[in-house]
Amino acid sequence: MRKIADRQKLDYFISKYNIDEIFSMDMKRYMELFVFAKNEFICKADESLNYLYFFVEGKAKVYSTLSNGKSLLLYFYKSFKCLGDVELLKYENANSNVQVIEESYCIGISMENIRKYVLDDAVFLKYICDSLGEKLIRLSKYSSINLLYPLENRLASYLLANITDRESDGVRLIAFEGNMTEVAELLGTSHRHLLRTINILSREGLIKKRNNYYEILDVKSLQSLAGDLYE
Repeated sequence: MRKIADRQKLDYFISKYNIDEIFSMDMKRYMELFVFAKNEFICKADESLNYLYFFVEGKAKVYSTLSNGKSLLLYFYKSFKCLGDVELLKYENANSNVQVIEESYCIGISMENIRKYVLDDAVFLKYICDSLGEKLIRLSKYSSINLLYPLENRLASYLLANITDRESDGVRLIAFEGNMTEVAELLGTSHRHLLRTINILSREGLIKKRNNYYEILDVKSLQSLAGDLYE
């Protein structure tokens, strides 16, 4: 994580998402711009969260760590979202892991300043209520997805969310690189079942194994399989 002293970029994101309208008072002076490199964590479960973040650009995955030590994918951040609203109100450590998939930007306001200046701000509290309500609906949806949707659909969504550009013999490819043991855990399945499903997608011509990564051959078919899962 790096703090960026780029007022123009900060103002651009504030204007793009109307972040200043979330508060009754002017909170711009307390807003800071942060960039997170690929695979960095914005927050980790059970660790303190010192900022209320607004996710403004990039891509991140959100997953919970269960009591048995395993992890389960909840959803992806690909657009404007608020992080830390639950922790702000409950004065608790982070309740989930948020890890960026690609370089991502967040605007942060310290929890200290939020609690000092706007914790009794009706406009801000209405926004927080809306944010929490959206998360409750989303969690209900994703609990159903993890229980009811076939692995083929969930895997397609995960692959699309994690694709990168890669060059092979001078040719640009769309590819997926990942630890399959970790992917199986996040998708709530066994390593064996995951590999069987990968083989199905390979036989259908959607992906192809190349050394230590998979080339994505048919993005449209994967999108059809994925639908709006984990969005």
